[in-house]
Amino acid sequence: MPNLIVIGTQWGDEGKGKVVHFLLRRAKYVVRYQGGANAGHTVILNHKPLALHLIPTGALIPRIHNVIGHGVVVDPRSLREEVLLLKKHGLNLQERLHVSLGAHVILPSHIQLDTLREKGGLSLGTTRRGIGPCTMDKVGRIGIQMADYLQPPLFKELLERNLRWHEKDLKSFGSVSQLSREVLRDYPKLRNFMEPFCTDTATLIQKAIHREEWILFEGAQGIMLDLDFGTYPFVTSSNPVAGGVCAGGGVGPTQLQEVLGVAKAYT
Repeated sequence: MPNLIVIGTQWGDEGKGKVVHFLLRRAKYVVRYQGGANAGHTVILNHKPLALHLIPTGALIPRIHNVIGHGVVVDPRSLREEVLLLKKHGLNLQERLHVSLGAHVILPSHIQLDTLREKGGLSLGTTRRGIGPCTMDKVGRIGIQMADYLQPPLFKELLERNLRWHEKDLKSFGSVSQLSREVLRDYPKLRNFMEPFCTDTATLIQKAIHREEWILFEGAQGIMLDLDFGTYPFVTSSNPVAGGVCAGGGVGPTQLQEVLGVAKAYT
């Protein structure tokens, strides 16, 4: 079973990380295909718990490549924090972490919009990490993909367009020019950090499949939080179901061999 999907069959927190860690012994690639930093798993490294939100569990094994697919929305700040945390514990992800050029970027304004919504009358109990607003921009065709994020002139243009679209909602945080300056102040360092990790992950995965290497697709959250099949409207902004792997990971349905569902005995 070279291509295996591990999903949560409830509302998340089923213990998927532990199951994935057990299965890592034969995997060459571990792929996140949906969600963002709103979901997390705790891993044990040198008898110490570490909380990871974006980076796949395979980061703990030096021989494993870790892929963040284009179905994931990525906050560069959060990702940098996790990479530096793992590096502090002796795990270097250089050449082992691959972020899709098609993944959408979470901007500080997305987090601000998320906070406004949660404080207002539209609270859904989100983690306020900007996942929903970023996904809304993606669907609305005004989002920013990682490929565009890496090109300074284009990113600046798309950033201002995005901020102007949300100008009315963001006015309590400042003007468009002010918000743009705040983002661009930290942008050079974040861009330089992200660039070495970004690649065409769909092609990377397809090549691994043709080499018949073991690929483990790691779902975040659980199927009862699925945007289409979950307990709507109290759901997440992506598709944690097994079918989400095809769109978010870049594989065809006939290339997937097994699905493993994880459940907890009591809640």
